[in-house]
Amino acid sequence: MDPELLERITARRAELDQLEERLAKQLTEVRAERDELAVAERVLERVSEQIADERVSASPVPAQVGGRAVMLIPHRTSDVEESLLPPDYQRILATVRQAAGPVMARQVGELLGVDVSVRARLEPLRGKLVRLVDRGWLRKLPDGRFATRL
Repeated sequence: MDPELLERITARRAELDQLEERLAKQLTEVRAERDELAVAERVLERVSEQIADERVSASPVPAQVGGRAVMLIPHRTSDVEESLLPPDYQRILATVRQAAGPVMARQVGELLGVDVSVRARLEPLRGKLVRLVDRGWLRKLPDGRFATRL
């Protein structure tokens, strides 16, 4: 046999052995990454389901308070529309928006036709305004006036 040819065959075999080693290592890495992706996909599905469940539970749900049905006020998020608020809260928001600027609870009451001279009629309105602030629908300025969110 030709020694030069034999040397070339041996060199090529060594190259192929190295290539096989690299490819086997890459195949092992690819399989490990695919397994990790499968786990990540399952985790993502579970988290998505949990988030969907939380969104459903965060939507307004009739509740019983003192034997009367009341509608809970949802937190303002990108997927919760203003139309989900009870009508009186929608009117309050519209009134604050229509005002020339930040307004006091008394001014909102006047615009809504509430008898603001009677404190007992104004306080429930103030409570609703504060509830809208707490849920992110309005903001309350340090001086006590209410304004729309930016």
